Amino acid sequence: MAEDSTQKSKLPSNEEIIDELTKDISDFAISENVPAGATNTTPVSKDLNSDAPTRDDSFDEDSGGAEDDSSAKDEDYIDEVALKDAEVTYTEEDKKRLQKEALEAKESGNELFRAGEFRPAAQKYTLALRTCPLAFPADRAALFCNRAACKMKLELLKSGVEDCTEAIALKPDYVKAFLRRAGMYERLEKLDEALADYKEILKLDPGNKDAYAATMRLPGEINERNEKMKTEMLGKLKELGNMVLRPFGLSTDNFQVNQDPNSGGYSINFQQNSK
Repeated sequence: MAEDSTQKSKLPSNEEIIDELTKDISDFAISENVPAGATNTTPVSKDLNSDAPTRDDSFDEDSGGAEDDSSAKDEDYIDEVALKDAEVTYTEEDKKRLQKEALEAKESGNELFRAGEFRPAAQKYTLALRTCPLAFPADRAALFCNRAACKMKLELLKSGVEDCTEAIALKPDYVKAFLRRAGMYERLEKLDEALADYKEILKLDPGNKDAYAATMRLPGEINERNEKMKTEMLGKLKELGNMVLRPFGLSTDNFQVNQDPNSGGYSINFQQNSK
């Protein structure tokens, strides 16, 4: 009799069906969170040194940000380890001389930027960063922030965000760097990060009108985006659920989805259709 009972139990119970659906939905949701193009290895431009020739394809202006290239250094790479090692051998006179050279390169970059020559301007700021000793963090912060401004114009937004982050690390109260980073975050549709930066700006500069306006505007945009994403995800989950349930003669119509008004979470209840 025990063997007969075992054979009959091969048919799935309602609980087993729900468990299977939940498992597949969870796996699907995880796979959906993997960023598109995560394995993209599109090479970036190689050399931002003003003494090196500039190739026409040295910037990927359609990429929305510089991508890593494992086979070569980024053209705007700054080897701070080498700078630190070299600085140990410098006299104070050496440091002042190098600072002066860096500021001269910065001014050249500023002139190019004002003329709309954003690529050569970025090269000058990079040259200055490779020259300026680490002992002058305020100067280096300004150089990173200026280079970020060039990258905003060139649509190299991801790389521009990184430059602003470097500037903020060197100068934590750098409002201009926060503003530029927040603007690029918005253009990258990273609204939560942008809002966090605008809030930080208001702590540093309570009268900043741009930051205040953004803190009033972005929460609504974030909620609208989240609701849209939720609707799209539920639609995809329903499609997956129907695919999983079809072999059992069921569909997602057999499951009632309820939202908890307090937590905002969802629960799934099974209901057998009457015949």
